[in-house]
Amino acid sequence: MRFMKTIRAALGRKGPAILAVGLLLAAWQAVSASGLVPAYMLPAPTDVVRAFWTDAPQLWEHSRITLQEAFYGLALGTVIGFFLAVLMDTFDFLYRAIYPILVILQTIPSVAIAPLLVLWFGYEMTPKIILIVVSSCFPVTVGVLDGFRAVDRDSIDLLRSMGAGRWKIFRYIKLPSAVPQFFSGLRIAAAYAVVGAVIAEWLGGFGGLGVYMTRVKKAFAFDKMFAVIFLISAISLALMAAVDLAERLCTPYRHLDKKS
Repeated sequence: MRFMKTIRAALGRKGPAILAVGLLLAAWQAVSASGLVPAYMLPAPTDVVRAFWTDAPQLWEHSRITLQEAFYGLALGTVIGFFLAVLMDTFDFLYRAIYPILVILQTIPSVAIAPLLVLWFGYEMTPKIILIVVSSCFPVTVGVLDGFRAVDRDSIDLLRSMGAGRWKIFRYIKLPSAVPQFFSGLRIAAAYAVVGAVIAEWLGGFGGLGVYMTRVKKAFAFDKMFAVIFLISAISLALMAAVDLAERLCTPYRHLDKKS
């Protein structure tokens, strides 16, 4: 009974989105079937599903490579971003020195950085991971740093009056305050990780979904192109859902009102 209530509640929240996607797919199928647009330019959704099923083994193999790159880059970017935020919050001169560099790095398009990384580090996994670290580090750093700086000053003064040092203030006040912002930044970084991996693979590599996209593009197999695009979107959504699950497990107190 409780399971059915959960399903109905989920459908109630996601119902409009599911309906909109369904109508969009139906309109897409109708336009493709009518012949208004040539099939090689806009394959029907059924053709995309057929291409996905036919190339499933290749897509799985390339997805494994892309996921591996995204996982390594996201993990490193998260760790580096967190510690950069701690350092910039602790030492103001580091904030003034590092923060502008991070902002400048974010203004440079990934497609401009990726060829240089490939030139410097080759066609293996290293340049992909570096690009993902660069793109995913910024949202984590900014989120955690904003969480640190949004702490109530009265709470810090209270702990100091009780004899608490810098470590206890960080542990009991600043760190819990930064957890929501940390997961918000991590959610954005998770989406950036997959996109960064695909862009790096697109510009140079031996495997991955980006390499697969270049091959099917050169063959004008647009049904396979749409299939890999949907797969990349699904992987990004799955990573973001994993971050949401991790947030719920780490901060169950923030979701008590929603459950009730």
